[in-house]
Amino acid sequence: MSGIITALTTDHRRAVRIAESAQAAGGVLTEEQVRAWFAERRRSDLARVDRVPLDRLERWGTDPATGDIRHASGRFFTVTGLSAEVPGAAVPAWTQPILLQPEIGILGILAKEIDGVLHFLMQAKNEPGNPEGVEISPTVQATRSNYMRVHQGNPVPYLDYFRDTRRHRVIADVLQSEQGAWFFQKRNRNIIVETDDEVEPLDGFAWLTLGQLHRLLADDTVVNMDARTVLSCLPFSGVGLSASSPFRDQEFRQSVLRSCSEEFAGLHGIGDILSWITESRSRHEVLAHRVPLREAELWHRGEDAIEHESGLFFRVIGAGVRSGHREVSHWHQPLVEPIGIGVNAFLVKQVDGVLHALVHAGVQPGYLDVLELGPTVRCTPGNYAWLPDAARPPFLDDVLSAPPGRVRFSSVLSEEGGRFYHARNRYTIIEVDAGYATDPGPDHRWLTLHQLVGLLRHSHYVNVEARSLVACLHSLAGRPE
Repeated sequence: MSGIITALTTDHRRAVRIAESAQAAGGVLTEEQVRAWFAERRRSDLARVDRVPLDRLERWGTDPATGDIRHASGRFFTVTGLSAEVPGAAVPAWTQPILLQPEIGILGILAKEIDGVLHFLMQAKNEPGNPEGVEISPTVQATRSNYMRVHQGNPVPYLDYFRDTRRHRVIADVLQSEQGAWFFQKRNRNIIVETDDEVEPLDGFAWLTLGQLHRLLADDTVVNMDARTVLSCLPFSGVGLSASSPFRDQEFRQSVLRSCSEEFAGLHGIGDILSWITESRSRHEVLAHRVPLREAELWHRGEDAIEHESGLFFRVIGAGVRSGHREVSHWHQPLVEPIGIGVNAFLVKQVDGVLHALVHAGVQPGYLDVLELGPTVRCTPGNYAWLPDAARPPFLDDVLSAPPGRVRFSSVLSEEGGRFYHARNRYTIIEVDAGYATDPGPDHRWLTLHQLVGLLRHSHYVNVEARSLVACLHSLAGRPE
């Protein structure tokens, strides 16, 4: 019994420390110093990205039998084809290009308590697909091919903290999926490790509080996707968190913290939520398998790109990259370039003073287990000029027409710049009335933040877009209105 009590005490203290860090606008660096450091990194860490015809990508070749594009080493990733069938869906069958990257990468953030406040070691990193160059990334953001140095480049700094955690304390460690529309069964290890070591930040790294990261998250294209997904896995939930808020007179902030506080029940118990997810996975049939890239119907390969005949969705392009701040100084690779800026939105409402988010049990062909919980709305609105009307997501019109006074968070954030070129989505959180969508239908449920955080301790429950929105929701707990 004493062991259980000790574990509960430890978990509670950790949740309180995370909440305290979320409320800290200053740390090792002041907020002004953080912004000056980041601005300087954007000025000094520049990369040149040029379009390269697909047939001229160095060390990449096209298989003459399948049309697949792969690296000469057989590592990194492959551009292949996917055939998907979802019986009963508005679009019941299609084929498309997809990225195949079976190896599991590491997305790791190193944490340390400094002057009584939890700090996180973040890197200002330039990826070839980033729309504005440098973005805030995890301490380590590396595919297995990269950290095993298949490219024969420099070693990845701080990697040993995540490959051997025995001397340190693991705050979170879980395999999480990537975009199921562009990757086939891709997963990365999301890990946060706390150390007592004296760790000197190398060039391009800085210790930031969670509150400083949350403030940067409100700015367009500053905190990258990999940092957001790892931050969402923080155990930012516990008993009594709402009592720690300095903003007790601010109703919405308090509703966010109550949503993080486990003593406040949600509309549905966790047993009912798990049963709903299992039932949804049983009800939806998804048949997805790889096919040769040349068999992707309605997709055409030209000299510079592979693209859909409608001109919508995305295209596959070639890129040549030169950078002075990476493990290697220059390389070629394919990139997926989405068409248009997407929308990822949570509708949220207060139920008895506790904030709930409306999640969608959504099917994507690249998922390992049929479906995962995603935002209320996840789409690129421009695609519906070609798709059938029945494919238009529920609640999209309410998201697009939301009055400004109801928008609690809105920022254009980029997706993973190592594989996607200028992929951006508007992440938005919109508060609706308590009586809105009391029966949202079989594929949607209202969940609290602590329920989402509980699911994030396990793999394949919460998708990458929803994880970004969880990080955005957490950011609203520590900033004054």
